Amino acid sequence: MFPSPPLRLYTRAGCCLCEGLEERLRALDPPPPLELVDVDGDPALQARYGLRVPVLARAGGSAAAGSSPAGDLPAPAWVDLPPVPPRLGGERLQAWLAAHGAVAGASAQGGIPVGDGP
Repeated sequence: MFPSPPLRLYTRAGCCLCEGLEERLRALDPPPPLELVDVDGDPALQARYGLRVPVLARAGGSAAAGSSPAGDLPAPAWVDLPPVPPRLGGERLQAWLAAHGAVAGASAQGGIPVGDGP
């Protein structure tokens, strides 16, 4: 099994949906590497996401060379995922993440529904 790529959760203080998604992601076995980013700490992110949080993003490759703080390595490019259905958890959340390329070594096969149904 390959390690899961890092995930970034765009959030804001006091957002119960953000807190719920973070909790469900950290409860996965194994939990994916997760970075929390408060959109209110950056005017550009606040303008981009507005009230549309939580937003989950995955590392989607590399940006142009020289974009890291050291200027020698490319920084990862982030790809926003579709909104995560708020009732997904456990195996169904794991399958949803796999279907969207956000976890490695997992499969959306096996009859686990990835929708927001009951």
